This record gives sequence, C-alpha cells and structure tokens, in this order.
Amino acid sequence: MSPTESAGPAPAGPDRHHNGPVHPSGARRPVALWAAGSVVLVTLAAFVATVLLDLHTDTAGPGAQLVQGWGWSYALLGLLLAVLAALVLVRSPGQGIGWGLALAGLFWSVDALSQSYARFAVRADDALPLANLALWSFNRLGAFLPLAGALLLLLFPTGRFLPGRWRIAGWVTTIAMGLAALLVVLAPAEGVLPDVALPPEVDVDWGALPLPTGLSHGAVSASIAVQVAGLLSAMLAVVVRYRRARGLDRDRMRWLLWSVVAIALVLVVSVGLEVRGLGDAAIFVIMLLPAVAMTIGVVDPQLVAIDDLLARTLVYAALAAAILLADLVVLTALTAVLDDSLTERQLVLVVLFVSVLLYAPLRSRLARWVQTLLLGKRSDPYDVVASLASTLESVDEGPQQLAAVARAVATAFRVRYVAVEVDRGDGERLVATHGARPTQVRSTPILFRGDEVGRLVLPARGPRSRLSRRDEQLLRDLVRQAATAARTSGLAEEVQRSRERLVSAREEERRRIRRDLHDGLGPVLSGVVFQLESARLLVEKDPATAGVRLREASRTVQEVVADVRRLVHDLRPPALDDLGLVGALRQLAGQLERGGPEIAVSDGGIGPLPAAVEVAAYRIVAEALTNTVRHARAERADVRLCATDGALRLEVADDGSGLGADVQAGVGLRSMRERALELGGRVEVACPPSGGTVVTATLPIAGTAGGER
Repeated sequence: MSPTESAGPAPAGPDRHHNGPVHPSGARRPVALWAAGSVVLVTLAAFVATVLLDLHTDTAGPGAQLVQGWGWSYALLGLLLAVLAALVLVRSPGQGIGWGLALAGLFWSVDALSQSYARFAVRADDALPLANLALWSFNRLGAFLPLAGALLLLLFPTGRFLPGRWRIAGWVTTIAMGLAALLVVLAPAEGVLPDVALPPEVDVDWGALPLPTGLSHGAVSASIAVQVAGLLSAMLAVVVRYRRARGLDRDRMRWLLWSVVAIALVLVVSVGLEVRGLGDAAIFVIMLLPAVAMTIGVVDPQLVAIDDLLARTLVYAALAAAILLADLVVLTALTAVLDDSLTERQLVLVVLFVSVLLYAPLRSRLARWVQTLLLGKRSDPYDVVASLASTLESVDEGPQQLAAVARAVATAFRVRYVAVEVDRGDGERLVATHGARPTQVRSTPILFRGDEVGRLVLPARGPRSRLSRRDEQLLRDLVRQAATAARTSGLAEEVQRSRERLVSAREEERRRIRRDLHDGLGPVLSGVVFQLESARLLVEKDPATAGVRLREASRTVQEVVADVRRLVHDLRPPALDDLGLVGALRQLAGQLERGGPEIAVSDGGIGPLPAAVEVAAYRIVAEALTNTVRHARAERADVRLCATDGALRLEVADDGSGLGADVQAGVGLRSMRERALELGGRVEVACPPSGGTVVTATLPIAGTAGGER
C-alpha cells in the first residue's frame, strides 16, 4: 500500500445531495406564466412582421442599401430567447435569469423589427412614417445589445456580481459598455453609414449631438473596442465564477462555461474565414448559446454529460486555433519567399494541405490531453475497467485488491479521496483509502448479488464531485469490480475458516473414534480374550464353569457388536444403504411418530444421489423433525423432496407454534446450515402467516463430492 493509501476507521458523512427541482411559489407562478406567454406572443408577432417586411422590401432601394442585412434572423433570435425565458419562468419564477432572457428577447425583437422596417420604409422618393425612429432604434439603441449579453454572463446564476475585486471589475465593465453604447447613440452617423441618396424626410442623425466628424469616427471605433473588451471580461468572469462555484451552482456554471468555450470557437472561425453571411450567423450563435446554457443549467443541469461536451468543445476550439495559426504562418512564409506570386487556387490548396496534415495528429493529442485534464480517465471506460481487472489479477487478495480499486476510482474520476469499505462476516470492517479525507463525503453501496458487502466513499464537494449519467455508469462498473474483490476476499476468509473447521471436526471425530476404540472396545475385547482363555482352561476340569464363562463372553461380544454398529451409524446411517434416502426418512418418521405428530414423506422423483448429499439431507431432515417433535407442539409434519436444476430441494413443514421473533439460532439450526454450506447449499427457516415452521434446504447435486460423514 502506497503512502497515500491506508487502512483506518470507516469514514462517515452526509450522502450525496442530488439536484432537486426548484418549486415556484404560488404567488409568483401565475404572474410568471402570464409574462412568459405574453413575451412569446409578442416576439412571435415581431418575427412574423419582420419576415413579411423582408419579403416585400426592394433589395435595390435606398433602404436596403442604407440598412444592410435581413431582420428576420435577429427576430428569430428574439423569439428563441423568449421561448427559453418561458421555460425558465415556468420552471422557476424566482430565477432572475428568466426575466433577463425575456427582456433580451424583446430587445432583439425590437431591434430586428426596426431593421426590417427601416429597409422597407425608406424609399427613393419618400419615407413611410416612423422611418427615422426605426433607423434610430436599429443604428443607435442596438448598441446596448452587447451590454445585455454581458450582463447575463456577469450575473448568472446568482443575480449578483462576483465578490471582491471581481465585483469592481463587473461594475467597471457594465458602466464602460453603457457609456460606449451611449456614445454611439449621441454621435453623428456621418461617414459611418453607406453613402446613399435618401429622401429629405430621412434624418440619419436624428437625436444625435453635433459632434465633429473626426470625433464621431473615433467615438464609434472606441465604442466597438470597449464593447469587445467588455464581452471578453464577462467571458473571463464566467471562468472565475465556475472555479469558485460549488454544488448545484457549479453544475449550472459548467454549462455556461461550455457556451463561453463554444463562443470562443465561433469567434476564431468567423475571424479566420471572411464568408458572406458568416458574421450574422456568428452573432446569432454567440447570443443564443449562453441563453441555451443558462436555461439548461436552471431546468436540468444533468440533461447530458456536459463534461464530455465541454471536453470536445475545448478540443475543437484548440484545434481550430492551432490550424488557423499554422495556416497563417505557412502562408506568410510562402508569400515572403515567392513575392506574392501565389494564385488564389494555390493558396486554397496550401491551406487544405496544411489542415489535412495537422488535423488528425493534433486532434488525437489534444483530445487525450483535454479529456485527461477535465475528466481523468473516465472518457475511456473500457480502458479503466480493463486496467482495474488486470491489476486485481496481479495483486494479492484482501487489502491490496481494495487499495487497487481505490486507486482506479481516484485515477478515473480525478478525485482527491476514495475509500473502499468492506464488511467481513465476523463484524470486522476492512478499509482501504487513497488520498486525504475531506470534511464532507458521500457513500455508494457496494452490492454483490443484491447484498450490500461494503461502501465506496467519495468527496461530497469538489471540482469533479458531480457525476454525469455516463460517469455513474462507469462508477457502477468499477463498484462491481470492488464488489468482486470484496467478495473474493470474504470468500477466501470463509474458505480458510471452513478448512479450519473441517480439519478440526475431522480430528475431533478421529479422537472420539480412537477414544471409543481404545477406552471402550479395547478393554472389552481384552476381557473377552481373558474369559475365553479362562473357559479353555476349565473346559476339562469344570465344564459347567467353562460354560458360564463362554456365555458371559458371548454377551460381551454382542455388546461389542452393538458398539461397532453405533460407531458405523455415527459415520453413515445404515438405513441409507439398505433403504435409500426416502426409505430411511420414512423409517425415521415412523420412529418419531410414536407419541409425536403425524409425519408424511413425499418423494418427487429424486433418483440416485451422491453419498455426501444423502447424508446431509438425512441429517438436516432428522434435525428439523426432532425440533418439531420436541418444541413445535405440532399435529402434522410434511417432508417433501424433489430434484430440480441440478440440486436437491427438501422441505420440512409443520403446523406447530412456529418460532418467536426473539428466538435465536441454536445448535440444531447452526448444524443444519453448516451441513448445507459444506456442500455449497443453503438452509432457510421461515414462519408463514398461516402458522407453523418451514425449513427449506437446497443442496447441489452436480459436482458434489461423494465422500461420507
């Protein structure tokens, strides 16, 4: 056992706290349902309106040139956010994230509707009413949309900023992004929007301050930089909050952390690929993923194996960044060497060649590294189970096997502490530990064929204390190995104890037979020899006395024969050889019926049996019937025998008083159980509700040794 593995007292602690649903209060639920339904209907109406406006918009008109891009995709985003908000509000009205998602959905719907209406309302000769308001809402009020997303990241799941210095950072980020968005609202749009001939009714600087053109350009650039920095700060705050979170909050933050990693992957792809329409798709995904993650975190954090999903996302994010960096390095080097003589087709081929060359080895190495970092070895359940099985075969039984199980669980799940406890038959508890025991632990029962033979103890809190359904399955597989190891250790001890009892019983039996022969038969036979010799000497001188001596010797020999028969009967009842098992039991029943209950023996066609099974069955039935006659006060007892599934099943049932609840097993019951266990069988004693006592024994026939007792 290594220094980090020791045997000691069994730890105790609270069991695992499962994630339970949050039950909404009665007062909040109707309001939440009404609000959820209203928001979904409003955003659905906005989506339908944007689709209709986009379908009837002149794509060559000044409105489409001034406001580029369709509004329906952002309206769909608002509708999806509203649906997610409804799920959260219905599940848990007290969660502020539900109301935040609802406001975000309305915000995006208004922005999308403003975009579509501005494209549709601005014509070549005139503009429809509210066109300026739509332009203002889309170009200026939409600047606050990144702030809404950052606030959701900063406040989830508690509704408060992180404590300490991160609270200050959260407030600074919020105020800076708000001021940057306000700067966009107030700055003139001159030189920022496309140069399009607009009707006189359209005022792109409606509500703006008369700032110089250079200052306006600088304000927009600074605002974009602040918004990007604010979003990155919010994403970093998610990572910090995840590392600090515990319990259910950590499960929820794990989902949000996955969305942040996915957002980083989308940003890398969208920056590296300048594809038309990819920017809108990236914005759609970047805004939707955190909302989906927050909803799942509130509704059901255990919906899927998020650790595995997070590991895969990290792998692809790192893979995309590495391949993109390699492409940039190779292209930069080739361009410098060949003086920009590469054609577009050649550049594409170079990028594809580098990507194909690096993808497979990078993905394999990154996957192993990330999965080991996050999940330990649990990502490869077969390897974990096979490795443990191989280890168990190579170590000694008992504590060494339990220590191997503890090491395997700690390695597979990367937990700091594992303890394997096994209960022995004599009341002793064997404990193998790995690592230092934390303050709070939880235990999982180790079952073997439905019986609890021990416990597996793990930390109740910690970075990897929450297990997915897949992890639970792997843990059950490892527990089976632990159960096998524990059972093997227990069976080895039981076998050793059985061997000791058998040796002891054999030597005691030999001692008894030797004592009977030496102290009983020996002197008696010596006396017979003396009587016979005395009779031989007197047969001529005193025939009468010689006859008396011979008669005495005859009686002594008869007593010796009776003693020999008793010894033989103790070894194996002669009736078994003369009458068979059923006949011997019926003979025994006839003897016990004299002054006792009526006893019936029924045979279900048992056929020939090994000698050891016959002796054990006869002794068990004899003991059960003896108990019935002496203690049960029964009027009838039934003995039934049958052979099924390679085993002899016998049952002794009486209609007596039964066994009291406080009655403990005596010598007779223990004797019956020991005789059955010697053959690998079992004995059960039950008292049915109808009354009486039923003794049931099952003795294996196949493979049973034919030795006698």
